[in-house]
Amino acid sequence: MSDMSDRSHNQPDVRGFQGVSLVDYPGRVASVLFLGGCNFRCPFCQNADLVLRPDELPSLDLDAIVNRLDERRSLIDGVVVTGGEPLLHVDGLVRLLTEVRRTGLAVKLDTNGYEVAALRRVLDSGLVDYVAMDVKTSPDRYSIAAGRSVDGERIREAVNCVRSSGLQHEFRTTCVPGIVGLEDFLEIANLIGPDSRYFLQQFRASAGTIDPAFGSTLSYPVEHLREFAARVEPLVASVALRGC
Repeated sequence: MSDMSDRSHNQPDVRGFQGVSLVDYPGRVASVLFLGGCNFRCPFCQNADLVLRPDELPSLDLDAIVNRLDERRSLIDGVVVTGGEPLLHVDGLVRLLTEVRRTGLAVKLDTNGYEVAALRRVLDSGLVDYVAMDVKTSPDRYSIAAGRSVDGERIREAVNCVRSSGLQHEFRTTCVPGIVGLEDFLEIANLIGPDSRYFLQQFRASAGTIDPAFGSTLSYPVEHLREFAARVEPLVASVALRGC
């Protein structure tokens, strides 16, 4: 096996590091690790380099990551592992999570959930304390949101895996006009169920989206997001807006 293949699958492919974040891990101050590559091509995604061109970004080896976390132990009490899509190469992810766990910091995983077997393995590993799954739109309309053909049943299965994991968890949807609307929010809320926290995240257009057309897409007015939240509130444990 080549060195490149070994790195891709057995070593964590960390392509970004944020030392301190106050917003990415609810209730905690966290460092954020960004893993390269993704199995989706969401047209509104603002991390195009991380998704499409991760090999062009600088990488961090495992020792460097642990050292950076240790340097911040007086400032942080958590670590967020995000992407891209962290579950894309699960062996490397598990290796990363194992080393991060040894620091004693709480660990949050951000995922789209589509690699269901990998998701189940990580949730069962004892290496994660909190999981946040993006639910992009109604399962039957997912191909529009993901920019590729998607099996909606895998989305439903992933949601059920997170719900039944026994871990702290949340589901979240980025509110992109044309991708998700009121009927989608209601379907998502019924899917994630009455025991789940649900966050509606404001979409803000910016340069560098995978589909350049979304770089000028107008956001939903905040009052529309409040209306969506009010409609789904009876169906979930809690609902809140982010980024408004």
